Amino acid sequence: MRYLPGNNGTGLRMNRMALAGLALAGVAAGAGVAFWQGKKSDLAVPPPAAGTAFAPTIANVAAVPTAGPEGMEWITGGEFSMGATDPPGNDSNEVGMQATRDSRPVHRVHVDGFWMDRTEVTNARFADFIAATKHVTVAEKPVDEDELPGSTPEQRAPGSAVFNRTDGPVPLDNALQWWRWVQGADWRHPEGPGSSLAGREDHPVVHVAWEDAVAFCAWAGKRLPTEAEWEFAARGGLAGKAYPWGDEFLPDGRWMTNAWQGHFPDHDTARDGYTATAPVASFPANGYGLFDVAGNVWEWIGDWYRPDYYVELAAAGAMARNPRGPPDSFDPDEPGTAKRVHRGGSFLCTEQYCSRYLVGTRGKGEVRSGTNHLGFRCAIPAVDATEAAIPSSASGSGSAPTN
Repeated sequence: MRYLPGNNGTGLRMNRMALAGLALAGVAAGAGVAFWQGKKSDLAVPPPAAGTAFAPTIANVAAVPTAGPEGMEWITGGEFSMGATDPPGNDSNEVGMQATRDSRPVHRVHVDGFWMDRTEVTNARFADFIAATKHVTVAEKPVDEDELPGSTPEQRAPGSAVFNRTDGPVPLDNALQWWRWVQGADWRHPEGPGSSLAGREDHPVVHVAWEDAVAFCAWAGKRLPTEAEWEFAARGGLAGKAYPWGDEFLPDGRWMTNAWQGHFPDHDTARDGYTATAPVASFPANGYGLFDVAGNVWEWIGDWYRPDYYVELAAAGAMARNPRGPPDSFDPDEPGTAKRVHRGGSFLCTEQYCSRYLVGTRGKGEVRSGTNHLGFRCAIPAVDATEAAIPSSASGSGSAPTN
């Protein structure tokens, strides 16, 4: 079952039958739909004080490759402290604390060197993939009849989740007030019918489900990064900092990420220059030369999601080497719904509702669900890099982690 994510990464379960019926009737989705958000569970998640110590990053000493795949940066890998602690500044509030809850305790991890896409995959690059493979994304396919028994073909029409500003201030306890299921919304039509990619060729592709991201990576001879790889790369060599650039959200008053300014969810002042996605690399790169590892769009990760995974790693008592996530997914707030990790936050992140631009924090998503604030980037292990420099019309055999 596809679902609408709250932009704090917690998620929002939906009955697609009810949403489809409401959409056909022209009624705002919100009635007859079960939802959840930020609900606490009994699963083992540490208290805020647990695992608060960061240690220095120890980079691998292997020689840096002299050349690599186009559009990718070499990430040396090494030993680092992974996770999150109490956030600073404006993010030091209940929202920020909740954002770090499943990112504790801080624990030591080692990752081998790898290549990482410098930017999120763009609309132009995804279009190359579609032209070469004729891939049809999940958002472009009708909903399966067995998911919506008794529904009509019209109610099962393809669609995806789109953010809509509210007309004014609203309580932040029901994300269905600002998320809508829009028939006809897909990667080519980010806001639904009538919208297009004109002028957005260099924006990150959105409305991609996990399987769509995996298919692109395979075609390109790459894979999705593991969560440990992604965080090592996103930190850019900085140990224990709140953001990829340091501990100050606006260093010297400079915008470092595409996020929400103003009152959420009704008014974005666009002081950073954008009210939705921005062209990739519009903001400064981190210490490893990667752009947009905070904000702009969420990014799919290879790992399954469990809120207690860091507890398990820390309890093992030894440094985790190249962890690839838990063997399965379990979210106590939605048992039975398979989810993969999201990372990086999006243009909707704000200290009022979502502060998961904090570099150590985690998101999650049902694997067949896409939105207009979710994309991805790819990685290549060092041993596979020589096979990855392929032309855009070629096919590859890379895959995402199989956990």
